[in-house]
Amino acid sequence: MIPARLSRRALLHGGLAAAGVLAVGFEVPLGARRARAQGAGVFAPNQWIRIDRDGVVTIVNSVPEMGQGSLTTMPMIVADELDAELGSIKIEQAPADPKLYANPVTGNQSYGGSRGVRDHLAMLRKAGAAAREMLKQAAAQEWGVSVREVTTEPGVVVDKGSGRRLTYGQLVDKAAQLPVPQNPTLKTPAEFRYIGKEVSRRDTPMKVNGSGIYGMDVRVPGMLVASIERCPVFGGKVTAFDATETKKIPGVRHVAQVSHGVAVVADTFWIALQGRRALKVTYDEGPMAQVSSARIDREYAEAAKQPGQEARSEGDAKTALAAGPKRLEAVYQVPFLEHACMEPMNATAHVRADACEIWAPTQNPGGAKATGARLTGLPASKVTVHTTLLGGGFGRRGELDFIVDAVETAKAVGVPVKVMWTREDDMQHGFYRPATYNVFRAALDQSGKPTAWWSRVVGPGILIQKGRAPQGVTIDPAAMEGVRNFAYAIPNVRVEWVNKDLGVPLGFWRSVGPSQNTFIVESFVDELAHAAGADPVEYRRMLLSKSPRHRGVLDLAAQKAGWGTALPPGRARGVAVGFSYGSYAAHVAEVSVNDEGRPRVHRVVGAIDCGIAVNPDQVRAQMEGGAVYALTAVLHGEITIEGGHVKQSNFHDYPLLRISESPAIEAYILDSGEPPGGLGEPGVPTVAPAVCNAIFALTGKRIRRLPIRVDELKKA
Repeated sequence: MIPARLSRRALLHGGLAAAGVLAVGFEVPLGARRARAQGAGVFAPNQWIRIDRDGVVTIVNSVPEMGQGSLTTMPMIVADELDAELGSIKIEQAPADPKLYANPVTGNQSYGGSRGVRDHLAMLRKAGAAAREMLKQAAAQEWGVSVREVTTEPGVVVDKGSGRRLTYGQLVDKAAQLPVPQNPTLKTPAEFRYIGKEVSRRDTPMKVNGSGIYGMDVRVPGMLVASIERCPVFGGKVTAFDATETKKIPGVRHVAQVSHGVAVVADTFWIALQGRRALKVTYDEGPMAQVSSARIDREYAEAAKQPGQEARSEGDAKTALAAGPKRLEAVYQVPFLEHACMEPMNATAHVRADACEIWAPTQNPGGAKATGARLTGLPASKVTVHTTLLGGGFGRRGELDFIVDAVETAKAVGVPVKVMWTREDDMQHGFYRPATYNVFRAALDQSGKPTAWWSRVVGPGILIQKGRAPQGVTIDPAAMEGVRNFAYAIPNVRVEWVNKDLGVPLGFWRSVGPSQNTFIVESFVDELAHAAGADPVEYRRMLLSKSPRHRGVLDLAAQKAGWGTALPPGRARGVAVGFSYGSYAAHVAEVSVNDEGRPRVHRVVGAIDCGIAVNPDQVRAQMEGGAVYALTAVLHGEITIEGGHVKQSNFHDYPLLRISESPAIEAYILDSGEPPGGLGEPGVPTVAPAVCNAIFALTGKRIRRLPIRVDELKKA
């Protein structure tokens, strides 16, 4: 469990175990998994499981807790394979050390893409099973019997013949001398006591009673607080500043220029803000000062007339389009979006001559460590990162800009400094989901089946902008995810991408490409179904005949929503289905629209096939949270650019979904028994098209640009 009170001792703890402790670790390089032992009962270099002589099991969790429930699911996995009581398992946050605690699939210590359970399930199961086998072997040796004659009950090893019992704690020293089994026998699903069962979240009490420690809560002896004045224009630089008036304010201790602006360092955040307001700063705003949303729209539309790079091609879409007896064309647009985390960006750093400590609510502990080393010139071994709870991540906290702020400011003033962003800083200096412009064309045969599909996506690519696209790849995978890999069986398909980047900083927004591309694809499929005179669910079922998992969630959502049954007057349903991050999801939305054109979402029914559902209660929670996040974007979300800066500033002009707007949300799980898929992201993409398709079914007006505009739906 994350400690209720943050202390350096507690945060530094979690490394190697001492004598009298059984620790089990697996080195899991990409593509290979092996374990090795170290003397004195400690397996090294990694240790994911530790058993103390008092029988308490501790697991080290490398996944930052940002609301997804990893503090509950990870112990559940270990408890089953180890055969331990869940209540006896403690969890510690792993220190930032990619050499020891890298994600076993990605190879780095950065988390996004719903990679918690799905990337760690196999490793943690193996670690728990290996420890259990070692404890059994130790007991067998103690009793002088064959290991086949012993078994385990929660927390104890039992001699089946005599009934003798030894607790895990009693076996620690002997078990620690044994080699780690390389291929331990895993339990069958029928033997699980926790996996697949509903377990209450262990982090709820500390989040409800306020004892959980977020980045904002960090206090370090001697710490000052800083706020940074930044150029409002993307990419602008400070050319000069006058801090004369700022330094007259009691409590202002330092003013320093850092990479992202001018830092005012004070006794409190309030004083730092007053000092910031008193600054006189001049900037070189750079070329981005000429960028606006209107210009972006114009350039996107113009770029859409030019050929794009081929992202997918099957059959002959051009010929089939020309021959189709019935043709459709549509343009869809989605805006830039902000992550809008409830806890604004912040980080605390203390830079000394021989070491650097960073406290941060980060999705990227490994990147934070590397950043600390780069900025201080210290070896990475001298940089310690303490990962706190995250007050929302959604991809934003995978960035490192707020880490840079803290380290540079602390280095400049020589004392511990917490840099805090305001909500306005967050809104106007973020990394945004890309806006895109999308052209679709399709042809239907006489029966209404599509014979050709052609689409061109215009917009920037996150990976390409960040220089993270695979070498030689010119089509950004994140930009095309969800649009070039749709599962519908259509004989002639061509999908193109036009890279149009006007310099707005881009970031990975919850569910990334599928968040926008599923909206445009599922809306256009709905247009095809309507043109064919077909029921939207049946039309999709027909086109998904070779995609049983898509059909599975589609059928489940439709059934639970009562698809085809009567609704109260003035309401209609819409549907959408998709795939992202290893999971299949479908949603049915039930909506109405009042005379002023304001939509009301009354009910959202979701279905997900995420393979093994470790904790069904958390699966549903992720689906519910995803629906709320998606509805915020559908109804309100839009970042607009003027003069190279973001016009929105806070929740009054970038509102989140309010409780009064939230519909009844239901989530159902289709247990396919497949390997685990992601959860945090897949609950988002299909909500927007389901809502917009419902609005079309109700009003006959197709929503082709988000967010939904009241004027478009207002009755004449």
